[in-house]
Formats: sequence, structure tokens, C-alpha cells
Amino acid sequence: MLCVVFLPITFLVAGGSKLCPHQCSCDRASELVDCRSRGFTHVPHSIPHGTWLLDLSGNELSELRSTSFTGVWVLRVLLLSQSNVQVVHSQALSSLTFLEKLDLAYNELRVLPSDFSQGLTSLKNLKLCHNALERLETRSLEDLESLERLDLSHNLIQVIEVGLFRGLTMLRHLNLAWNQLTVLQGGLLTMQQDLGVLLLGHNNISKIEVEALAPLRTLTVLNLEANQLRSLKFRTILNLKTRSTHLQMSENPWTCDCDLHRVFSKILRVRRLHVDDYGNITCHSPLLLAGASLGLIHSRLCVAETATVLVITGTLMVTVVAAMVMAERKRKKQKMNLERQGNEPMPWVSYK
Repeated sequence: MLCVVFLPITFLVAGGSKLCPHQCSCDRASELVDCRSRGFTHVPHSIPHGTWLLDLSGNELSELRSTSFTGVWVLRVLLLSQSNVQVVHSQALSSLTFLEKLDLAYNELRVLPSDFSQGLTSLKNLKLCHNALERLETRSLEDLESLERLDLSHNLIQVIEVGLFRGLTMLRHLNLAWNQLTVLQGGLLTMQQDLGVLLLGHNNISKIEVEALAPLRTLTVLNLEANQLRSLKFRTILNLKTRSTHLQMSENPWTCDCDLHRVFSKILRVRRLHVDDYGNITCHSPLLLAGASLGLIHSRLCVAETATVLVITGTLMVTVVAAMVMAERKRKKQKMNLERQGNEPMPWVSYK
């Protein structure tokens, strides 16, 4: 009886595995399906159930519907870059529980549904770069418990809510470059203790909260170049309790003063911290130092400031001493006047 049931199922699976969408190319085992640049406006039907890689890049899909990937439950790699995807509907990807790589780069996405990550518990690599994302729902990434690489670069993100990355405990590589972030908040990366690369270049970051980097125990690369940093607190960088971290911080509008000199001097003395582009860090202000390399003038910053302090201190001391001398002279003059008056005869006293 068991054989009677088993044989038809085997036949159906084998028969189904021979399917291939019209205009697509499938390999002999129908595990790789190539539908690149075929002019599709929707995900084609008849994708073999055993497909593990589906390439739909370069099409005109515009949207991913809740039924777009029904039946391809063993899919491991899904490529959708440059497919004019503007909308991902709720539940569109929830059936892809074995998916490990998802490429949605170079599309027109402005927002992700709150359940975008539902079912994607095996996903390790997610590319959302070169879209038009302005914000991310706090829950939209919460189920990505296996994610190791996340690329959100080249979007329009201004603010990332604390809690967005809470579920991404396996994250190793995070790319947020080329967005519009203004602040790196404390608590944002609390669960990313194994993060190795954090790319934040080409944003508008003018402030890094003191505790923002503290949870990152294995960070090897921190890129902060081309932001709006004018100053930096040494404690912010010192909070990186890592074995070795390479910092990139050029192309910021640094205010070159004695405080900045002290901060970088301290950073350069910490053996586990390496400022890779220190020679390219230039001053934006004051005007007299604009364009000058911090590495070349840093020794003169505090000299100039110290000289100014000495001049001011010296001026004050001279003023104080002069005031004391004048006061002493005035006191002596008053004393002499009193003594002179004491030696003169009283006008009403007559001598006989």
C-alpha cells in the first residue's frame, strides 16, 4: 500500500522538476533558473519546485505580490536587482524559509512592509542598496536572525530608530554609507557585538553619542569619512573595546583647535586604534588653517593656544602687579602726609 502511494508522488515531483518558465533558461536538473532581462512584468509561473537559484534581475516587475513565489519553497538565492521593483507587498517573501541571499539592489523601493522579514529566518545576505528608502519600520527586519551582511547604502535614510537591528544578532557587515543620517545614536547597535565592519561614510553625521560604539567588541573597520564631524570626544572612540580597529575619518569639516589635537594625539597612542587616513584629515576652520593637514600642523595648534594663554596670563599679571605698586605708592604717600601734618605746630598754641 505504501508503494502505491509513494510512486505517484515521486512521479509528480520528477515531472514537475522538468518545468521551465517560457523565455527562461534552466539547467538539466532545473535547480538554476535564469530569467534575466526577459521583459517580465511579473514573476513567471512554472518555476520548478526544486529551484535553488532564481535570477530575475533586469526585468520590469514593479511589484512583488503575496503569491509571487508560491511553490518555490527550497529557494536559496533570489536575484531581483535592476527590476524596477517599487512595492513589496505583505507576505511576499514569507514562504522562502530557506532563502540565504536576497538581492533587491538598484530598484525603486521607498518603504518596506512591516512584515518584510517574516519567514526569512535563514537569510544571510540582504542587499537593499541603490533604492529610495527614506525610513525603515522598526519591525521590518526583526526576523532576520541569521543575517550576516546587510547593505543599505545609497538610499535616503535620515533616521534609524533604536531597535531596528535588535534581532540581527549575527550581523557581521553593515553598510549604511551614502544616506542622510545626522546622528549615530547610543543603543542602536546594542545587539551587534560580533559586527566586524561598519560603513557610515558619505552621510551628514555631525554627532556620535558617547555610548554608540560601546557594544561593538569585534569591530575591525569603522568608516566615518565624508560626514559633518567638526569635533570628537576621545571617550567615544575609546569605548571601542576591540583588539584592533581601523578608523577612516577624512573629508569631514574638522575644527582644528587644541582640543581636536589632544583627541587625535590620544587616539594615535592607543595601540589597538589605527587612523588609516590621518594624513588626509584636513582643517575646515579656522579660516587661516582651512585646507591644512592636521597631521602637519597639530604640534603648532597647542603652541599657538599656549602662547595666547601665556600672553593673556602675562598681561593680567602685569596689570595686577602695576595695581599693587600703585596701591603701595598711594599708601606711602598718605602715610608721609600724615607724618608731616603731625610735626607742624598747632595754630592756636603760643610759645612764650
